[in-house]
Amino acid sequence: MRLWTLHPKYLDARGLVALWREGLLAQAVLRGQTRGYRHHPQLTRFRAGSRRVGAIAAYLRVVHGESLARGYQFAATKVSRASYPGVIRTSRGQLEHEWEHLRRKVAGRDPSWRVTLDRVRRPEPHPLFRIVRGEVEPWERP
Repeated sequence: MRLWTLHPKYLDARGLVALWREGLLAQAVLRGQTRGYRHHPQLTRFRAGSRRVGAIAAYLRVVHGESLARGYQFAATKVSRASYPGVIRTSRGQLEHEWEHLRRKVAGRDPSWRVTLDRVRRPEPHPLFRIVRGEVEPWERP
């Protein structure tokens, strides 16, 4: 499971579809609807607040918006109606770590998308996240 700090516009087609599925799985976990993945480190930052389902729903709404922009038809009805009024703080080191991870993944599966990524000077985070100084987050697996 990977819930990217990066804006979903940077994901290639396979990555965006995978993010949608993994985000829906994360939502089910945070709702207590599944026993698997309950302790997955990627869920740590969504669990930090009292409105965890609202946080993952806000995350998924942006992913859904990106899917529409690309002409996909992800089912918006699968996203909780819960709201989340804030942002989640995440470190610059985490964003940079994920950027390099994505670039490596895309180089093998979609080289033309990698060329597009190479034109980006400073990747933007998903709008749910506010970037603060810091290293890679402690929950990130090496």
